Amino acid sequence: MKKVICTPKAPAAIGPYSQAILAGNTLYISGQVPIDPATGKLVEGDITAQTEQVMKNIKAILDEAGFTFQDVVKSTCLLATMDYFKPMNEVYAKYYPTDSPARAAFAVQALPMGAMVEIETIAVK
Repeated sequence: MKKVICTPKAPAAIGPYSQAILAGNTLYISGQVPIDPATGKLVEGDITAQTEQVMKNIKAILDEAGFTFQDVVKSTCLLATMDYFKPMNEVYAKYYPTDSPARAAFAVQALPMGAMVEIETIAVK
């Protein structure tokens, strides 16, 4: 059985998808871009500011579903350029100080709304 997870504390979906789906004890969070949920717009600033907003959005969805960053088992990070890898990693590491999840990171041609970073997340209880 699957349950749609949705919170106003994270950006509304900008297409035909859900913020997250809870299937059994596994939470699948759609890729989050650095949209401020209060304004519906990309946050201003560099890759550090954008990554912080992405992680806040992920936290809001985790919280809504009753999960924490400790429950995250896999992340996929999409970057507009691999030049952003190191500063993104520095922000990301603050949220996973121990027992970091498995992860992949890719540079892609473009991200929605011109974002610099998008991160999708899978968590398991």
